[in-house]
Amino acid sequence: MDKPTSTPTQPATEPNKTMHALVWRGKGDIRYEKCPRPTITTSQDALIRVTSSTICGSDLHLYHGCIPDMKSGDILGHECMGIVEKVGSEVKHIAVGQRVVVSCVIADGVCEYCQAEKYSLCDTTNPSSTLEKALGHRISGFFGYSHLTGGYPGGQAEFLRVPFADVNCLPVPDSLPDEKVLLLSDVLCTSWHANELGNVDKGSTVAIWGAGPIGLASAAWAKYRGASEVYVIDSITSRLLRASSSLGCHTIDFKSEDPVKTLINKIPGGPSVCIDAVGFRYAKSWLHSVEKFLKVETDSIDSLTEAIYAVKKGGTVVLIGDYIGLANHFPVGVVMEKSITLTGGQVYVQKYWKKLLSLLECGEFNPDFLITKYMTLDKGPEAYQIFDQKNDDAVKIILKPLSSP
Repeated sequence: MDKPTSTPTQPATEPNKTMHALVWRGKGDIRYEKCPRPTITTSQDALIRVTSSTICGSDLHLYHGCIPDMKSGDILGHECMGIVEKVGSEVKHIAVGQRVVVSCVIADGVCEYCQAEKYSLCDTTNPSSTLEKALGHRISGFFGYSHLTGGYPGGQAEFLRVPFADVNCLPVPDSLPDEKVLLLSDVLCTSWHANELGNVDKGSTVAIWGAGPIGLASAAWAKYRGASEVYVIDSITSRLLRASSSLGCHTIDFKSEDPVKTLINKIPGGPSVCIDAVGFRYAKSWLHSVEKFLKVETDSIDSLTEAIYAVKKGGTVVLIGDYIGLANHFPVGVVMEKSITLTGGQVYVQKYWKKLLSLLECGEFNPDFLITKYMTLDKGPEAYQIFDQKNDDAVKIILKPLSSP
């Protein structure tokens, strides 16, 4: 495959053909609307008829208007799968009629970073000069996640154009239903990535901040990889109960006990690995709440700070929750003096998904504990409200287009 000279992020549309999709119309305003139907734009594209999508915790950042460069009418969604409807002339490994999972990360497969399997660092798929200036470098494009990540229409829709389809689509066997493989698009790979970054293996002691989908999946993978003890920290009773009853984890309700003191008391020396699956938006302290309100910082780091203080000397702290900018009061001295390894990053989906698919196929791992509700795509605005307010014990809501088989 030749290195692309450009990557169109706005696909051509089928004349006189429409579809329905969930679109962003402003803070807290998600609508189910009729939109032009995409078609393939380049010879390396595929057109997917979406059969299932889901709402990610990071989609709530868009819902709350916390991510800049969203435009009214943008189609949401970066976790989806479906059936191949059409392919470009250079697509070699994806065929019309195949069921495929679509990576949330859009990679070209040939740049320096893709060749090193660091797909979310792809050099070519994100044309945003704003993000490049903010980070000092380019990162990959993402579906349905603002024009900072390329402005690609997302998969909470009836149809989706997938650039570089051979790289960004994973064929899946018909023997596995959508709900068994859909989460390979993001959450299962992201949570595996967290464990990879933390080098979690037999005997590791792990603490995870956040019992949302990524946190729970990270806990499940830690157990699978042989961690001797896994603690999950949150304040939502139903999610903590899921962590204990479904996964056999210890739990800490941060509203009733101090996570740092509890962890150091329960695990002599502290956990060897701490995973922050919370991210920038959730302030626990009045200090970060006020500073975010006054716009003197963009990111709250209460959970990260707790992880740094709790982790064992010489241990590892993993950032897998989203961070977007700048934070105050970062305990840099603690990181240095305790010889902590601080790491993180967006997921390398394509590096992991074939291995994880094999674990799903043979039954070694079952993602059913994450899926709590099914809704049709036209109920998407309601689904966003349920997921945001964490009603009905919502962890993962699967959205089905009305036209889905």
